[in-house]
Amino acid sequence: MIRFFTLIAASIVLLSNGFSQERKSSIVGTLKIHENVPSKFLPSKHNIAVWLPPGYEDDKRRRYPVFYMGDGQNLFDGKKSFLPNKEWRMDESADALIRAGLIEPIIIVGIDNGGLERANEYLPFSATYQGNKMGGQGDQFVKMMVEEIKPMIDKAYRTKQGPANTAIGGSSFGGIMALHVSIARPDVFGMAAVCSPSIWFGDSEMLRRMKAIEKRPNVKMWVDMGTAEGANMLESSNALVAAMKLKGWVLGKDLAYFVDKDAIHNEDAWAHRLPSILMFLFGK
Repeated sequence: MIRFFTLIAASIVLLSNGFSQERKSSIVGTLKIHENVPSKFLPSKHNIAVWLPPGYEDDKRRRYPVFYMGDGQNLFDGKKSFLPNKEWRMDESADALIRAGLIEPIIIVGIDNGGLERANEYLPFSATYQGNKMGGQGDQFVKMMVEEIKPMIDKAYRTKQGPANTAIGGSSFGGIMALHVSIARPDVFGMAAVCSPSIWFGDSEMLRRMKAIEKRPNVKMWVDMGTAEGANMLESSNALVAAMKLKGWVLGKDLAYFVDKDAIHNEDAWAHRLPSILMFLFGK
């Protein structure tokens, strides 16, 4: 746990000068921005970015699966990312895989986090770390996704319906969010990308919740972790996957677990793994 936060602090120090770097727009394809979307469930307004696949405007009858992602500001554009030019490159990866015929065309929806409210929104439990209490609004986040954001996207864009066509993803606390959302509403989200999840946080509450599940939800799960993210991070993700296998998930079928050698906890690592994530969830 200490090493995890040490890595985060070190990354911030090493990249502190990066905030003065010239930010470069790096969008590939069509990206629509819905600004300051309010919610009756959470206090923060959220910007929502919607990436449309190549060919979207060519066939007005075609509908598309949707991949919802947390931390939307870090997905598409280095000009908007938290750290300058550090992003998942989701548009580049999805565009290349779609044009190569390796995944079906998809819509990607990035929901910006709530800033200082990020931990509160993403964690479905309350926890205290170094005297700071955080979390506890994860169920409200689920309601926002299911009752507000998804209906808005379904109305504005040509989406395919049903859990088999709807994925949720995120990293770190966002990984906990994706896991919680998919377990809470498998009738809506039938796929999840749980990237570098901070399972140890809150005395491993999410691991306890996984072990307490009576019946495996019908959700296709990707889980990953870098070996340089800290011993607690790797040990807890190993424990999570072990618990999932006991619940009935099968590696290579409805579960993928990738341990990324020497990868640390940042956008470059998640961008590196993203093509594999997209192919597992949406591959032909």
